[in-house]
Amino acid sequence: MVKKRILLVDDEAGFTRLVKFNLERTGKYEVKEVNQSTHAVQAAQIFDPDLILLDVVMPGMDGGDVVAELRKRPHLAPIPVIMLTALVAKGELSRNAVAESGDLVMIGKPVDIVTLIHCIDEALYFHEDGQGESE
Repeated sequence: MVKKRILLVDDEAGFTRLVKFNLERTGKYEVKEVNQSTHAVQAAQIFDPDLILLDVVMPGMDGGDVVAELRKRPHLAPIPVIMLTALVAKGELSRNAVAESGDLVMIGKPVDIVTLIHCIDEALYFHEDGQGESE
């Protein structure tokens, strides 16, 4: 089985280590951590992820700024992005702390790993199914 490549961008190193550990132990994903938002676009260019997990509030560039920069680059623009945020309580989001806005999915922190994996798999399936492709 070919592992899906996930770029995880969050300024909290402890959070990224925990999420990386939990995702990689499924055997389905290879995860690269980036703890500085200003390095996110460069890391995406080098790592070539299948999906990006992105914190909303970070110093330097916030998640919205990072998404805007990704969308400016044709080879990075189609990559699905799941936003992670502590700004919205789980109770304010639908479907187990998940909200969708346009082409972005938002998950409330603290992140439930089962919900996260479900959202990742859904986003990857949607993208591979050709619905998210722009080629």
